[in-house]
Amino acid sequence: MILIYSIASVTLISLFSLVGVFTISLSDKRLKSIVFVLVSLSVGALFGDAFIHLIPEALEETQNPIIVSLSILIGIIFFFILEKFFRWHHVHNHNECDHENDPPKHVGSLILISDGAHNLIDGILIGASYMISIEVGIATTIAVILHEIPQEIGDFGLLIHAGFSRGKALLWNLISALTAFAGVFIGIGATNFVDSMGPILAGVAAGGFIYIAGSDLVPELHKTKEVKKSIIQLIAILAGIGLMLGLLFIAK
Repeated sequence: MILIYSIASVTLISLFSLVGVFTISLSDKRLKSIVFVLVSLSVGALFGDAFIHLIPEALEETQNPIIVSLSILIGIIFFFILEKFFRWHHVHNHNECDHENDPPKHVGSLILISDGAHNLIDGILIGASYMISIEVGIATTIAVILHEIPQEIGDFGLLIHAGFSRGKALLWNLISALTAFAGVFIGIGATNFVDSMGPILAGVAAGGFIYIAGSDLVPELHKTKEVKKSIIQLIAILAGIGLMLGLLFIAK
């Protein structure tokens, strides 16, 4: 029963990776006009998730805070190395397209990898929660779903901004969400592993989110010079953070 409940929960959560489908009905012109808002929302959600959810959660699960600090730094360095690789690959294979105003295509790959790691952690948490009780598992599932909605919308916007077609953005977002199934089996079958590695995994994911938001997305937002759009960006960032903060009260 625990496995059935866990798989059903993860399946439901994975379907929320398709929330970006609502944008398919929009014209390309209309979609481009709101992409900068979705990117801003994602900046707030990524920072909020890292500092409000992942890091506090990691600190609660360990007696040695320095481990969490090091895992965050490992996440930042790891994604720095990944970005170097994707930039090198992009420059050497697409020199003719490497202009200042081109969309940051490597950011899409980073988002998918980071989101996959985050979904893996979500699956681990859900599996481990159902090992405690059905009620705790259901509560955790609800909290994760509420968390996924703004994040998946933001991620879809980022993939579009990175040059993905709408169909490919939905497909890869769904594939990234499927890593949660692996997390479920880890959470159910390796409780001791989860207890020891959970804080490290959460710290690495937080470091990845901090790096992507601060290094890649914030500079993209600074390309907007208009005062009105800049104000909208700030409001969207605060909204993303507010959504992550609100989940704390909803989860309780």
